[in-house]
Amino acid sequence: MTDLVPVRRALISLSDKSGLAELAAGLARHGIEVVSTGGTAARLREAGASVRDISDLTGFPEMMDGRVKTLHPKVHGGLLAVRDNPEHVVAMADHGIAPIDLVVVNLYPFLNTVTSGADRDTIIENIDIGGPSMVRSAAKNHAHVAIVTDPADYAALLEELDANGGATSLRLRKRLAAKAFALTAAYDSTISQWFAFADQGERFPAIWTRASTLKMPLRYGENPHQQAALYVPVGPSAQGIAQAEQVQGKELSYNNLNDANAALELAAEFRDAEPTIVIVKHANPCGVATRERLIDAWSQALACDSVSAFGGIVASNRPLDAETAEAITQIFTEVVVAPDADEGARAIFARKKNLRLLLTGGLPDPARGGQTMAIIAGGILVQDRDNGRIDREQLKCVTRRAPTEQEIRDCLFAWTVAKHVKSNAIVYAKDGATAGVGAGQMNRRDSARIAAAKAREAAETHGWSEPRTIGSAVASDAFFPFADGLLAAVEAGATAVIQPGGSIRDDEVIAAADEAGLAMLFTGMRHFRH
Repeated sequence: MTDLVPVRRALISLSDKSGLAELAAGLARHGIEVVSTGGTAARLREAGASVRDISDLTGFPEMMDGRVKTLHPKVHGGLLAVRDNPEHVVAMADHGIAPIDLVVVNLYPFLNTVTSGADRDTIIENIDIGGPSMVRSAAKNHAHVAIVTDPADYAALLEELDANGGATSLRLRKRLAAKAFALTAAYDSTISQWFAFADQGERFPAIWTRASTLKMPLRYGENPHQQAALYVPVGPSAQGIAQAEQVQGKELSYNNLNDANAALELAAEFRDAEPTIVIVKHANPCGVATRERLIDAWSQALACDSVSAFGGIVASNRPLDAETAEAITQIFTEVVVAPDADEGARAIFARKKNLRLLLTGGLPDPARGGQTMAIIAGGILVQDRDNGRIDREQLKCVTRRAPTEQEIRDCLFAWTVAKHVKSNAIVYAKDGATAGVGAGQMNRRDSARIAAAKAREAAETHGWSEPRTIGSAVASDAFFPFADGLLAAVEAGATAVIQPGGSIRDDEVIAAADEAGLAMLFTGMRHFRH
């Protein structure tokens, strides 16, 4: 495989024409013939470049509204011919095919056309055919041809041409070929997703592809011996942690991003509520509170479990102010996430140089659609996002005593938090704040007891006369299979319960609730989280 290949002829066909004039000037310095198509050729001439029309090369005019212009043997023969293969050389000579040593192509803006709300015919018309064909031909024959698909690579190309007397190196051609095949794969993936999901209304197509681009490598994964990176999807996505601006702080880790995402997703559930603070540790909320003032929401969220909050992640549903920032910085915090922060808050956080401040510019819609993935050995599990939400009209009271208005509010608050707690999940809440959170236990009774124990510890820490579980509402992410979990909540002092219902022992659980004088609401919806 030849290292340096002189570039004598280049084919340029662009939708994105940024940097074109500078590219043409660089090619002209080396006397490279430029062949081009339609609008690109016109732009080159406007820039004063010498250009040969593609129709002059092929002997055929561009036709069918530009659909057919480069799909021709004199183009693809010039791209695919192996220059040191005698049979290929003879074929080129016999058919008047000239070699093409450089291709500069980017593709019709299919994705932008879709997201602009264009009609179906316009979307179909923006599926590029000739462009990907030239890209693939040139990339396959990278031993002899350089393929450039990104204006960001023009500078590297011109530097190499200048350094090598108008030639490209194999190292550059290999790198550009890899990038080119990634581009066409992503392009085709986007088209196939549009056909499957938008055009055909499929939920789980027979072949499911997703394209993503590397945003940044990470120091390591969950543990130092694991490598990791952050990717963002090609195409529309929620405005989330991956798109946030990191204002300050150390490099983000895999665990930072995972926990920050958990905190933001829960804070987003309260996007239309009063100021709310969420504190997360190892992807589980350890304190959540809603108040009229953000500083009060912070103090109440922290009071739920100040031990677990140390080294945690804080998310807010409102822009951060200086008073709240000052309070947050009184304990060690890894990451703070918010839609924005005022100048006073930023100045205070800046004193903690390692603290990572992420500003998202908004909150993702908790009711948005979409799918999630989990990698298993030999496969991928795909499911709809858990965007299920319950309002008071959907609640069913199954006990003799109906809940009070305050108990209903506390039930709905606890239920919203429990949706974001690892199963088995139990959440006690009172007056718009979590009183205790029990997460990730193998049985529901233990989760109820752990949450109650945390509430008792909080009461001792803060000198309260009683834990906040007294008179609280308790939420369970799934039904109580036995009455023991419910009885543990009774022991903790809960007076109202919200749970999905649906157990074969519901009657037994309802009877236990009636005997204890509880009000119990069924949601008919489960929120397992693993």
